[in-house]
Amino acid sequence: MTRKKKWLLGVGGVVVAGGLAYANMGLNRPTGTAVTVEKIDARDLESIVSASGKIQPKRSVNISAETMGKVMNLHVREGDLVTKGQLLLQIDSKNLETNVQNREASLASAKLQLDQTRAQIDNSRVALKEAEDTMKRQEQMFKNGLLPRDQWERIVNDVARQKTNLQVSESSARTQEQRIKQEEANLSSANYDLTKLRVLAPITGIVTRRNIEEGETAVVGTMNNAGTVLLTIADLSVIETEIEVDETDIPFIKIGQPAKVTIDAIPDQTFPGKVTEVGNSPIQAAGTAQTGRATNFKVVVTIEGKVPNVRPGFTCTAEITTATKTKVLSVPIQAMTVRELVFDTAGKVVKPPVVPGSTTSKPILAPVELKPGETRKEVEGAFEVKDGKAVFTPVKTGVAGEKYFEVIEGLKEGDEVITGPFASVRSLKEGDVVKVESAATAQPSTTRP
Repeated sequence: MTRKKKWLLGVGGVVVAGGLAYANMGLNRPTGTAVTVEKIDARDLESIVSASGKIQPKRSVNISAETMGKVMNLHVREGDLVTKGQLLLQIDSKNLETNVQNREASLASAKLQLDQTRAQIDNSRVALKEAEDTMKRQEQMFKNGLLPRDQWERIVNDVARQKTNLQVSESSARTQEQRIKQEEANLSSANYDLTKLRVLAPITGIVTRRNIEEGETAVVGTMNNAGTVLLTIADLSVIETEIEVDETDIPFIKIGQPAKVTIDAIPDQTFPGKVTEVGNSPIQAAGTAQTGRATNFKVVVTIEGKVPNVRPGFTCTAEITTATKTKVLSVPIQAMTVRELVFDTAGKVVKPPVVPGSTTSKPILAPVELKPGETRKEVEGAFEVKDGKAVFTPVKTGVAGEKYFEVIEGLKEGDEVITGPFASVRSLKEGDVVKVESAATAQPSTTRP
């Protein structure tokens, strides 16, 4: 073997040995957990409460029958625009017209009887005057003994009888006068009932429901029977949405807060509105107890402006802006997690010691035994990347935006926090070695751990 060949073989051996040594070092070197990070920065935040509900008009009137009868001459259909005072339908008037005629006849009879009674009063007064005149003429004759006692007594009794007849007639006349007033009231009531046969529109609006057809009988409501709702008229000039908001969000909702409403039946459009009512009592389903069910409260959002082609009952979603912050430090929601920490009497975090012999990439933390005055509790925070390791930092948050929380304390601008993948954020421990990768390389995660 020539000297040159020996030299080449020697160089080759050194290269191979070096390659194997480098590969061995690469296999033994800790690689760390692949994570994605994001820097803490100042952002504009909006805290939004979202809830679903239904569209309804601000003013809606159910029209029921005020008198029982067959429906005649139905003039409207669902969807018709009606104006206040417009004739909607008419109920058969035959029975009520007969009742009016009976009341008129009763009133005429009462007046006739009163006239007759007044004539009797006049006759009684004439008869009484004649009896009194006769008594005066015969009185002196009786005193002079020229008139027998029995005849005088008959004259006196006749005067008393005529007075009684007059009193009876006058009392009868007063009774007849009261009867006439009663009959006049009955006639007025019958005429008023007759006007109820013509059902007029109480407001200007759209006929949103028609529950009656011509020829059907309208039923008057009672205490135990709601009766027949003939028509429903809605004033669609002002539209509201009534949504059900969870009890945890109610304390943040105030009257006047802005909202955005999306209607399922009108896609790709958003309508501005404002909160106009916040319920004080929880919503309870009819006939069911509240135990075991989610507690929701009614919130009314009034939509500003016109809503084309809207119908009462459309399902919708309202997003209420409960708070806004401008240029505040914010942390990604997916970076936030919860860990159990130990605090000393001064409120400072007690770091657990590392178990001797554990690897650098996955250090094993020894359990911390509580000393007098120390407490253990779960704390919300985020993992920062410091010197290639995950360091848990407690974070106090404020306004919750769609993707970020406001940072009140714990982090500063420029800090890098671990945002994913979700499984990594969930399983990370204090001191774990991490390897920062781009969001495209690491598995994305938008769920808050």
